[in-house]
Formats: sequence, C-alpha cells, structure tokens
Amino acid sequence: MAENSTKSTSKSRKLFRGPLLYLILAPLIVLLGWSLLSGGDTREVPTERGLEMITSDQAKKAEIIDGDQRVNLTLTKADKDTGTDQVFFYYVSQRGEDVVRAINQADLKDGFTDKVPQPNPLWSLLGFLLPLLLVGLLLWWMLSSMQGGGRGVMQFGKSRAKLVSKETPQVTFADVAGADEAVEELHEIKDFLQDATRFQAVGARIPKGVLLYGPPGTGKTLLARAVAGEAGVPFYSISGSDFVEMFVGVGASRVRDLFKEAKANAPAIIFVDEIDAVGQRRGQGMGGGHDEREQTLNQLLVEMDGFDPKTNVIMIAATNRPDMLDPALLRPGRFDRQIGVDAPDMPGRLKILQVHAKGKPLSQNVDLEVVARKTPGFSGADLANVLNEAALLTARSNAQLIDNRALDEAIDRVIAGPQRRTRVMRDREKLITAYHEGGHALVAAGLNYTDPVTKITILPRGRALGYTMVIPLEDKYSVTRNELQDQLAYALGGRVAEELVFHDPTTGAGNDIEKATGTARKMVTEYGMSATVGPVKLGQAQPGAFLGEFGQSRDYSEGVAETIDVEVRGLLEQAHNEAYEVLVNNRDILDALARELLEKETLDHIQIAEIFKEVQKLPERATWLSHEGRPVSDRPPIEVPDEVRTDGVSVADAAPSSEGAQPDREPDAEPAPAADPDPADRPPASSPPLAPGQTSQPPRNLGVRDADDRDDSR
Repeated sequence: MAENSTKSTSKSRKLFRGPLLYLILAPLIVLLGWSLLSGGDTREVPTERGLEMITSDQAKKAEIIDGDQRVNLTLTKADKDTGTDQVFFYYVSQRGEDVVRAINQADLKDGFTDKVPQPNPLWSLLGFLLPLLLVGLLLWWMLSSMQGGGRGVMQFGKSRAKLVSKETPQVTFADVAGADEAVEELHEIKDFLQDATRFQAVGARIPKGVLLYGPPGTGKTLLARAVAGEAGVPFYSISGSDFVEMFVGVGASRVRDLFKEAKANAPAIIFVDEIDAVGQRRGQGMGGGHDEREQTLNQLLVEMDGFDPKTNVIMIAATNRPDMLDPALLRPGRFDRQIGVDAPDMPGRLKILQVHAKGKPLSQNVDLEVVARKTPGFSGADLANVLNEAALLTARSNAQLIDNRALDEAIDRVIAGPQRRTRVMRDREKLITAYHEGGHALVAAGLNYTDPVTKITILPRGRALGYTMVIPLEDKYSVTRNELQDQLAYALGGRVAEELVFHDPTTGAGNDIEKATGTARKMVTEYGMSATVGPVKLGQAQPGAFLGEFGQSRDYSEGVAETIDVEVRGLLEQAHNEAYEVLVNNRDILDALARELLEKETLDHIQIAEIFKEVQKLPERATWLSHEGRPVSDRPPIEVPDEVRTDGVSVADAAPSSEGAQPDREPDAEPAPAADPDPADRPPASSPPLAPGQTSQPPRNLGVRDADDRDDSR
C-alpha cells in the first residue's frame, strides 16, 4: 500500500513539473490580478436597488459608462447591505432612458458624468502576448516530451543511438548457439576492427555493411550484441523507428549526427535493429519523394556510400523482412554481406538448450537431446521460452527439479497455448472432436509419406478444441510432391471422418480446408506440380501503396485462372478420396481410437502405435509424369558415396529418456482384415460416461509446429 502511494505521489510530482505547471498557473495569476485591479471595494447591486438609491437621494455622484450599460454610484454613506459606499448596477438597453431620466431628476451633490472607456495599452499588449506565451509554452513542452530522457529542444535533430559502455554486461560469441555460419562471418568483422592492417596488406576490403535477416526469434539482435562484446570498439545501437519523426528533416539530421559521431570514434560499429522501418522500398508511400521516411533513407544511403575506406566504421542491421528493403540499400558498397539466420537444426537446438539450461535445476532423467529432437522448426526464442515455461510449471507445482513431464507440457504450451480447463464440452461435441482428431491421425498413419503421429488430444488449448501432432524424423529443407499430397489428405482427414461417421460435418474443419487449399494452390501456381499448367510461376507479389502491404498481381488470363481452379479442385478431390479410402478400410481402428480418446483424452506415441499396429496403408501412387512425351527414365539415381554421405540423424536415434524417446517410423503393417461391407452405415461409437472428477492423462511426448488445430470458431 505504501509503495502504491509513493508511486502515485512520484507520478503527480512529475506531472506538475516543468512547463505544464506554468501553463496551469499563468491563466490563474492573470485572472486573479484582473479581479483585484478591477474589483476593489466596489459591489454590484440589482438594477431596481440602484434606481432606488438614485431617486431616494442616497447617492451623491453617478457615473454612466457608455457601451457597458453600467452605472457607478458613490453613496453619501455606506450601504448596510453591501457595507461599502461604492456600488454599481447594469441595465438593459430598453431601460436606458429611465436611468438617464432618474439621474437628471435626482439631487446629486457631486453631479454625474458620462465616461467613454479607453483601452489600456498595457492590458491590450497583455491580451495579445498572453495567448502567444501559452502556445509557445505548449509547443516547448510537446517537443521536450517527444525528445524523451530530458533532452532539450535544440537536441531534437541529434542521434538517439545508445553507446554500449564497457560496464554493460557483455554478450560474447560463446553465448550464441545454433548459428555457427553467422558467427563465423561476424568473427571476420571483429578481426578487421581489431587488426585492419592484416587485411589491407593483401588488398582486402572489409564489407561496409552486414545485413542479418531471418525469421523472428532466431538471434539476430543477439549476434549484434555479441559483436559489441567481442570487438572492444564503440558500439552504437539504434532502432529503425528512432529515425522517423513527425517533423520533416529530423530523421535525416539524426542519420548525419549518428555517422558523424561514429566516424569521430572510429573504429566503431553502428547497429540498426529493424531497419525495415526506415529502409523500405521507395515509391510505396503516399508522400512520394517528400515523405519523411524516404528522406531519411536517402540520407542513410549517402552516408553509407560516403565512407572513407580507412574510417573503419561498419554498419550492422537486422530485419525479418529483407524483401521490403530498397534495392539501393542492398547493393555492394553498402550492405556487401547478407547473412541469413534461420531456425536452428537439431545440433543447433541442442546447443541452444544447453545455453539456456544454465542455472536451471534439471532432473537426472532429462535428456536435452531428446527435447531438441521433439522441437524441429523451433527458433532460439521458442526454445528459451520452453525452458522458461518448464521452470515456471515446476515452481508452480512446488517441485525442486525440472523433469520431462514439465518440459513436455512446456512444449505443448508454446505450440498450442495453455490448456483451457474451464471449457467444458458436451458429450456430443467431445465425441465429434475425438473422431475428427482420430481421422487426422489415422489418415497420417495410412499414407506412405507422412511423418509419424506423436500425440493426439481432445483437451482444448487456445482456440483449438483438440489437435493431432506429427514430428518429422529429421530436419527437412525441401518437400516432394508425394509428401505434399499426403499433407492434403492428412489435412482433410478430420472432415472426412465427420462425413463418414456422422454424415453431418461441422465448422471445425474450416482451418484444415484453408490450409489444404493454400497448399494445393501453391502446388499449381508456384511449385509447377501440375501437368496441365506446367512449371510456370503464376501470380506475382506486388507491394501495395498503403503501408507497404504486399498483394498478389494476376499476370495470367481468365482461361488460365479457370485451369488453376480446376487443378486445385482436382488435387483436393484426390486427397479427399484418399482420406476416405484410408478411413473406410480402417473403420474398426478409427472407432477404437475414438474410444481411447474419450476415455483418456490424450494419447502419446506409444499408445498410438499400439492402436495403429494393424493399419492398412494405401498403395503407392502411380509415378507422376510432367508430360506424356516425357516418360519416366528406367535408370536409377547414383548411390551417394560413403565418403560424402551425411544422412540426417533421425528421431529414432535419440537417447531414450525416462519418459520415452521419440518413436521410430512404423514399418508397413500387413493389411488388416477387410472392414464391414459398408462402414459408412455403422453408427458412431458411444461416448463412455466420465467418472466424476476424471481428468486427462498427464502429457508425455508433445509435437511441433504443424499441429492440426480443430478450430472452435463456430
């Protein structure tokens, strides 16, 4: 309570400090002085009372103020009501003649006078200067507030870059994991700054600028901080948005001041984070060349290209939107070196986990290598968040060590959000969700190019009523046509299960259909995987004029558009049929899976493998031909030589943990016995009653990115 009181008092003091205080006090002082000077001991009386004083000879002098319709009276003695002998009253214009007649007929000892008010030069000057003074104080306060940090108005065009001091805790390359190539490139920058003569002796020219680009959370800013900690030279850090202000010319002035200061302290490094805020492609804004952001970019281009080769000033910038940057900014001589910082591979994830696990008490049965294999596609920030969530869950449960269960739950929270324990689904919806998620999982198991299913749950998380997770056996950098077709069938598996079992699909498959349609359209228009359309890129991304947004420009005819629609629909229809065939052939397994989900709510890869051990897979698809005139070659590809073989490490090679490692890919099982003649006519499995207080099984192995979310937006 005392803390809150102190904080509120401090905020009040800051609020009423400086120009704002003067803005409030100045009008009050003027009004008070005006009332004191003009008022004195004079008191106002009603018009009727004033006329009575005149006719009853109580007044000895009258003064008529022309234009104000006011009469000032001096009484023979102090009035008992007002306590003063100086009074005045006002009258309306219709009664002006009556007032004049009364004064003429009255026996006023000192007579009466007419007064025409003359403007006071001092008050006129004050009335002119006071508004200007108030406006000036207001502008001064606004400029000072926008500057921040107590900087003066005259410093508005100065650079706002922060100089990283040597007293700041340093980050070094040893603290950076999972980005070995980027570290190697930046090591060269550090070596040049520390010993430039070694490079200049052989005629080498160090890159003037280094651009770090990649998805969010991959460690671009961390790499820049590591360069600052390693180089031992002045390091100026600024955000791209700090250059752009509402006043024209401020951004360009700050760019000039920043580079002037860096050159004066060379060798030095300038780091601009989120450079896309100021370096966007020119010509997109509504202001043309006079746009403040474009002026700032122009000045930045001039400063980068105007470097003295021996100045030893290097600029490092980071962005996750390199496609938005102006081409002039990326040309050699400005950003000579562009370093991609992608999501880490399995060894990189392991190193990142080891870095972030320092200081966290892990249980002896925790194997970070297993965690790394469970998280393909995770960025460094995601992995740090996983360990932090696991630590929070451990502290919440009053445990002392972070175990596998906490890590698995943390992975689940990072992927799909926290579990929504307060959401209670009706038995009917829970049954539909069980069949929906079971349909996804069973289709994935019945196809030949899908990744293994590692988890199925019908517990709501985030906006999902349930989800199915698959984990790739190894890091992938390209996808085949067969794998994409399997992804289409897998995405439609939930919808097909609803059709097959309930004959009444729900809106829960909306997100699945959206993803499948997007994938099929890319197969036709971008990947060249349609024999009819051919290997053609159709549709070009064009930057829009509003906010730099990208739109799709249609560079093909209506006939081609119709062909694209037909091909997309054909791919989806084929996927729909394949999913239907898998579920019809394995209807008994689908019912068993739905029953297990209703009873346990969450199944891990061991339980799933037990249910799917007799899944009847679809036969291989026929070999795809891009054109009838290009038959399949009968010559197989060459074997990869042993000395260059670098097979990816699969999840199956993971060291087993106490809670189970990742599953191996299940070998093709023998065909299961034939299903009922018409499985579609079979009623759905009944939902077993839940015991009071029954909850889900504790989560074990959790999946990764491409989890299927059954959307709950109905």
